[in-house]
Amino acid sequence: MPVARRSSDLVDPQSQAPDRRTGRGDLPLNALVSDLPQALQTRLANRDLIVFDGECVLCSGFFRFITRVDRAERFRFAHAQSDLGADLYNALGLPPDDFETNLILVNGVTYTHLDSFAAAMRAVGWPWRALSIVRFLPRPLKTFLYNRIARNRYALFGRYETCMIPEPGVMARFIDRDDEAT
Repeated sequence: MPVARRSSDLVDPQSQAPDRRTGRGDLPLNALVSDLPQALQTRLANRDLIVFDGECVLCSGFFRFITRVDRAERFRFAHAQSDLGADLYNALGLPPDDFETNLILVNGVTYTHLDSFAAAMRAVGWPWRALSIVRFLPRPLKTFLYNRIARNRYALFGRYETCMIPEPGVMARFIDRDDEAT
């Protein structure tokens, strides 16, 4: 079931025309984690999270980059192909089998598309925080750039046959693995 949002945040998914009040044309628009179903909130346990396509070479490269620069180990991870990933995509009204956007949850807010990259860069601190400047690009330009890369990522960067499996130390930061243990 999609997350209930304020009417000012909704965009007609058929038209993908920007909402006149927010100027935004991508869904969902920074939904709050507190709006997710209670069972999903419990699984997230107020942790900052990056959900990424584990078969995508570009997305997995972003994941590896974050593991190197996130010295405070602020972020936890989940593959989009996991049960948790599918549950989040479903709850946010995104297709659970088409991972054209990473999901990033920071401080109780979900981010998608290029805003997810900006949120992650802000969260890991300097010098990487400077890359969050992309959040100031005009929404149509951000949407165009992100969609061009996302829709062609397998052709441009390649695809793994199965989800990438990280080393054991990093694997401990996967919360979708917590679900398997319970």
